[in-house]
Amino acid sequence: MEIYYDLILMDIQMPVMDGFTSSVQIRKLPNDRFQILPIIALTASPIQDVRGSIAASGMTDYISKPFSISDLYLKITQYLN
Repeated sequence: MEIYYDLILMDIQMPVMDGFTSSVQIRKLPNDRFQILPIIALTASPIQDVRGSIAASGMTDYISKPFSISDLYLKITQYLN
């Protein structure tokens, strides 16, 4: 059984594989849906430090931590509507 996702919230700093590498791997998957699947980076880093890496890894957008629930909701609905 395949599981389909409408959107991915990707933390940039993870213990085994960082979010940049994970996003690159997702974009390399063979099905075309992985090319358009929204990937939203979650980062506590200053955005000017990671903006280029976010774009280069194929992430769609970002939200800075800490974030409010309403900001997260707006970001998610932007890509799901």
